[in-house]
Amino acid sequence: MEMDWVLFRDIGGKALLAGAGALLLYWTISAVKLVLSARGINPLIKQFFTQVASGQVDGAYLLTTKNYRSHVTRTQFIRFLVELKLNKYRNLKSGRPRLEENQLILTVKLKSDGSEELPLDFTFVKLDQQWRIDRIRKTAAA
Repeated sequence: MEMDWVLFRDIGGKALLAGAGALLLYWTISAVKLVLSARGINPLIKQFFTQVASGQVDGAYLLTTKNYRSHVTRTQFIRFLVELKLNKYRNLKSGRPRLEENQLILTVKLKSDGSEELPLDFTFVKLDQQWRIDRIRKTAAA
């Protein structure tokens, strides 16, 4: 009986280590896939905010998908940007991207010189090997 317990414990420990190793490998592969799939997002975000800041609202609007533009008119887009009061913010910090059903969601936090923070969720889809903005949503501050 004692021998069975030692054998069980030894096999259980090895199984636990193998499971932990498999989980670590899965997480590593998932993280690498996410990083590789998210390439091109940061330049797109930078281009979007650069165009908005320089008054090229039409250019920023065209970085969105046809789906977005079918739901949000140019006038609504401009109104949304005005309501955000983007001129108050100087710094931009992007969070960790999340992949959900062929969409990549990234929370971007705009920070003012003071302590104000504006978190925005950007949803991206890849069309013709290029990322496009499919949704922009103001989120609650965490």
